[in-house]
Amino acid sequence: MNYNINAKVLGYRELNKRVKDIIEKSPHSANININDVCGQKYIGDGIKACSLIKIYGVPGNDLGAFMDGPQIEVYENAQDGTGNTMNSGKIIVYGDAGDILGYSMRGGEIYVKGSVGYRAGIHMKAYKKKIPVIIIGGRAGDFLGEYMSGGVIIVLGQNADRQRELSFDSTKEVVGNLVGTGMHGGTIYIKGKVSDYRLGKEVKKMPLDKMDLELLQDYVKNHQNFFGCGQLPDLENFTKLIPFSHRPYGKLYAY
Repeated sequence: MNYNINAKVLGYRELNKRVKDIIEKSPHSANININDVCGQKYIGDGIKACSLIKIYGVPGNDLGAFMDGPQIEVYENAQDGTGNTMNSGKIIVYGDAGDILGYSMRGGEIYVKGSVGYRAGIHMKAYKKKIPVIIIGGRAGDFLGEYMSGGVIIVLGQNADRQRELSFDSTKEVVGNLVGTGMHGGTIYIKGKVSDYRLGKEVKKMPLDKMDLELLQDYVKNHQNFFGCGQLPDLENFTKLIPFSHRPYGKLYAY
């Protein structure tokens, strides 16, 4: 069933209460359109349902935190903490996203058409068949994949010259500095070359294998299907990063 909410005069508590009330009535069939969103936080947090939530405007922090199942589509930019500790479902952002995108994300997928801020994918983790995935269409700021222990991050660098600059210099590289700092699990794929000085000391570059190419093809096609971003990029022109060790700081602790 289709539902419409005008958020123009609603605080975040009232807005989120209305969303949750609708989903309690129709947990498997609710299609919710939220119009005139302007900074209301916590939208979609903790929801366990196969619902569709479309957001017109800019949602506030912690969009989709702890959510387990819904698909959230944002037809503008998203602020900080999008997908915080999400367990399953999809978040699709048709603009840019702020800092700590996918913080401690445990499952599900996040697609961003534009660029993202600092510390995207920090503390991402995976468990058995649960593998969280973040696909960034533009650029990513410093500390991408910091302390990452599982999952997949893909940075496409599409239209990078037209994206906001964040912390970048005039080079064509599409990530900031200190990529993968403290990383001890998971994989990061970055379009094009990445200078060694941009990498955290805990990661190393590896050549792509057949499984990498298949994974990239699947998720990049999904990204294109959502955003219509042109032809499939050269999948072999990606830098693959993995951690040196599963215990990068083991020697710092006494037992």
